[in-house]
Amino acid sequence: MQISDGGWEIVRKALDGGSFSVVMPFYRLASAAEKNLKAVADLFEEHRVEVELVPVDDGSCDGTDGEFSRIAENWNYSFVRLTPVVCRRNSGKGAALRAGFEASKGDFIMLLDGDLDIHPRQTPAFFKTMVENDADIVIGSKRHRESDVQYPWHRRIVSWCYFTLVKIFVGLPVTDTQTGMKLFKRKVLGEALSRMLVKTYAFDLELLAIAHSRGAKIAEAPVVIRFGEKFGALSAKTVKSMAWDSLAVFYRLRVLRYYARAEETVMPKDEPMVSVVIACPKRSWMLDECLRFLEKQTYGNWEAIVLPDEDISLEVPSSKVRVISTGKVRPAEKRNLGIREAKGEIIAFIDDDAYPGMHWIEYAVRYFWNDSIGAVGGPGITPSGDSFLAKLGGRVYENILVSGNYRYRYKAGGVRRDVDDFPSCNLFVRKSLLDSFGGYHTDFWPGEDTLLCKDIVDAGKRIVYDPWVVVSHHRRPLFMPHLRQLGRYAFHRGYFVKRYPSNSLHLSYFIPTAFVLYLISLVPASAITVLPGSAAECQLVFYFLPLISYVLLVAVTTFSINPVKWVLAMAGVLLTHVTYGVRFAQGLLASKAPCEFIGSDHAPKNSQLHNSQLQTPNCGIIQEL
Repeated sequence: MQISDGGWEIVRKALDGGSFSVVMPFYRLASAAEKNLKAVADLFEEHRVEVELVPVDDGSCDGTDGEFSRIAENWNYSFVRLTPVVCRRNSGKGAALRAGFEASKGDFIMLLDGDLDIHPRQTPAFFKTMVENDADIVIGSKRHRESDVQYPWHRRIVSWCYFTLVKIFVGLPVTDTQTGMKLFKRKVLGEALSRMLVKTYAFDLELLAIAHSRGAKIAEAPVVIRFGEKFGALSAKTVKSMAWDSLAVFYRLRVLRYYARAEETVMPKDEPMVSVVIACPKRSWMLDECLRFLEKQTYGNWEAIVLPDEDISLEVPSSKVRVISTGKVRPAEKRNLGIREAKGEIIAFIDDDAYPGMHWIEYAVRYFWNDSIGAVGGPGITPSGDSFLAKLGGRVYENILVSGNYRYRYKAGGVRRDVDDFPSCNLFVRKSLLDSFGGYHTDFWPGEDTLLCKDIVDAGKRIVYDPWVVVSHHRRPLFMPHLRQLGRYAFHRGYFVKRYPSNSLHLSYFIPTAFVLYLISLVPASAITVLPGSAAECQLVFYFLPLISYVLLVAVTTFSINPVKWVLAMAGVLLTHVTYGVRFAQGLLASKAPCEFIGSDHAPKNSQLHNSQLQTPNCGIIQEL
């Protein structure tokens, strides 16, 4: 069945007075990038259809970004404008398409896979279907009665099973969700993308589920597909990830009703200035990295204020970056100086050992049109380039037995939510709000961000967590640097439970201490187990069953094919629980929290910290550990 020839007049007519963008995600397709982009451009040029072509490199490591640059330099089309987008980190198809959408300008947006398994010569059929059905979305369907599809039996089986599950659990009025060609009206796509959570394999399902739940009309168009014998990305790992992501979509759609109540984010017309405040002891490679990623932001109206102990020179001087030396004071005092010096309406706090995603500022700013929102935060994920032991430290933080309901702080994903406490390594706050209560408390370190969040909530403002507002945060390696940092957090949390309970008095914080008390109780319990025979065995089982269950849970939640990684992660979880439990109890029992020290693990190795002491207004003596 020929569905791809002719009909281009209906495309030009549908676009009369409107614009058209084609967003194409690429991943490890450097060798095919030029050929595929020119094939698309030649088609639209031949039929004199004005279009913006937006290829998106999803963090490929094969030189795709370089190919984009080379192709752009030699671009020579009258009707086709090229707007390449490069994502520095591989985050999945959903993140790539969202980045492409944000860069595009079209009133109509076509999503088209970069491998061109489906050729865009079928574009007229999509516009015809949109016009005839007055649809907001047109998706390609392999099951359309006019489709001409040749692809392997194993893909047919997987596709049929997936379609059946989608029909049962999600209830979309379509016969296919995964075909890689879709046409949207911009407003509908924007409203759906602003509520998206999935970045990888179930992206298409979630996108359509959100749009349908909000009343968008979806129609299907026939497609011609020639897969040959390639299996595509359908590895066992892919199928597993798609299944989990799809179940998450069902849970959010049918159980949580999340998409119905998720608020839309809107970019303010007059983009407010954002002042990025970075407290640090000195210049380091991590600070240089942070500033390099700031320069790549898609949001243009920002400045950065770097606050080292002593004056420093930057790797690449920038008119957007100011350096203000502070002397050897704690981070809260540095940040308060940054707040006073800031020109922006919004203050973004990020640590010098973290670096932002390219849309970091843009995604956060979209919330501040809502006056009820005082602050926005997002996850601090472990960088892929961290050392083996540092990545294990991140793996411990991400473990559900360690962070529980707070895993969203360390792991990308999850749903948007209101929170009452969030770390300053990734936090945006209204400057007017900070000015109203004087910024950070300076008599605690760490813990100052917990008190800042308490002040925000006490002022009647919301703190919103968004999983797309991402930074990568370098971890302390296992074991001692990780445990030392964790111990300070635990002590202050225990102390804050009784002094500032509003956002610290949560049951989950007490569980590690209860676990430590249980471990201590095993010693006398074992000693008094003197009953003869089976009674003694039963008594031992009674006392040790919780510990056995705990070890099994740790083993399951830290499982890795690499036995060294598995054993170290298990040990990391156990020591994290013990350290947190002991230090939390110490803070809980303390009559007064001591002045915290700026420790040697606050700065990179070979820092210039020394044993001189400095008197400060709010803290007394600051010295090196």
